[in-house]
Amino acid sequence: MNVLIQLSHPAHFHLYKNVARNLMDDGHQVYILIKTKDILEDLLKASGLPYYNILKEAHRKSKLGIFWDMLVRDWRMLRFVRKHHIDLLTGSTPEVAQVGWLTRKYRINTGEDDMSVVPLFQKLAGPFIQTMLSPEVCDNGKLEAKSVKYPSYHELAYLHPNHFQADKTVVGRYFPVDTPYFILRFSSLNAHHDAGIRGINTAIAQRLVDLLKPHGRIYITSERELEPQFEPYRIPIKTIDMHHVMAFATLYIGDSQTMAAEAGVLGVPFVRFNDFVGRIGYLNELENVYHLGFGIKASETGSADKMCETVEAIISTPDLKATWASRRQKMLSEKIDYAQYLTQFIENYPESKK
Repeated sequence: MNVLIQLSHPAHFHLYKNVARNLMDDGHQVYILIKTKDILEDLLKASGLPYYNILKEAHRKSKLGIFWDMLVRDWRMLRFVRKHHIDLLTGSTPEVAQVGWLTRKYRINTGEDDMSVVPLFQKLAGPFIQTMLSPEVCDNGKLEAKSVKYPSYHELAYLHPNHFQADKTVVGRYFPVDTPYFILRFSSLNAHHDAGIRGINTAIAQRLVDLLKPHGRIYITSERELEPQFEPYRIPIKTIDMHHVMAFATLYIGDSQTMAAEAGVLGVPFVRFNDFVGRIGYLNELENVYHLGFGIKASETGSADKMCETVEAIISTPDLKATWASRRQKMLSEKIDYAQYLTQFIENYPESKK
């Protein structure tokens, strides 16, 4: 079978990297298509997986520009599908649904955000989706009838113990690992679905640094430009090593959804601070069912105070690492290896949909 995987974000690389290798090992021909986006191409180069970049141009920021870029990718992917006789398309983008529909090919869209959070995706992809594959806690709105649900998360396609074992020697390349350290993540929050969303600003970042400094080392990873007072905390870590560094942290704090979920499935306490809190099913489950982290809505009155109180409560928890390891184990006992599941779903499609 000839399988096309489209990746449009670094998180999608992690989601599909083990699936792509599984499919190749099973004798399938796999074609990975990407667009230029942040560190996506760097991750693929480091992995050794073959790929094709079908949109090297700079990403346009306006809604009209985003729509035009999508049409360009549609056209280039359409030609690619016909040239390489693709049997099945999969990915998290509207183009997978659109081009699959145009060429009458099998198509599987993957996602873990509730549709209310990504309404533009629902509008652009919804009419063309054949199967929407999502965690069982997701609300797919109008796409529920086309949905197949599974008991897992995207992050368990690459951070499940079957695929990832944290290595202290990797962390030791950057700093000593035997004393407590905290990871702060500042997102740019500039995607189309981030409009109006607030996160960690300069004043809040300073409060966090002042609060954490007496308890351990602080490392900041940021998508946005850092103010001069925070530059000494910036952590120059290779992206491929970030999960190892995360796994041994005492605490993660940030306004990134994906990194919060990654911390949670690794058994690292997280505090998520933005206006998506309460709106995303899989993160609600990690926070409210498995108690692996805390979400604080940035727009709520007194949210900064609440976050600092939450951080203080976490770092003063007796046997913190053992407590979170136990919570993680409960979560893992109730979830599946998503890479294995997605591989089998693709290989047995469309029968697997039944």
